[in-house]
Amino acid sequence: MNFNKSTRYALYAALEMAQVEEQGQVTVAQVAQRYRIPETALAKVLQRLVRSGLAAGTRGVGGGYRLVKDPSRITVLDVVSIFEPPRPLRQCLVQDQPGKPCADFSSCRLRKLFDEVDETARSTFASVTLDTLVGKRSAVPNLRAS
Repeated sequence: MNFNKSTRYALYAALEMAQVEEQGQVTVAQVAQRYRIPETALAKVLQRLVRSGLAAGTRGVGGGYRLVKDPSRITVLDVVSIFEPPRPLRQCLVQDQPGKPCADFSSCRLRKLFDEVDETARSTFASVTLDTLVGKRSAVPNLRAS
């Protein structure tokens, strides 16, 4: 699976926002510098996160961006879905000419495999919160006996 740059930038920004204190904010410059990404591209991504209702921005001195919900309630899929729409029905991933109907669509074993992989990835993204990624909450309980 290969995410576009906007998706990756959004995930970086979301992780940074998840790490700050409840009332804290991150700036475009902070995130861009940390991940070595262009500020202009990141600013557009953050604006899109604001428009989607995932983040809020404050202008001016001391301004920045913050998440609007608790990071334990925001999944990776919430962020990814803003920038990576689900694959359209009946779209073949192995076809040479995207958009052209596939004659073997219903019986294609490769399509069935790719559909399963796609569903597994989406389920995994839906099960991982920003809190889990930044380490605020344990992703897997400690099963070792003390």
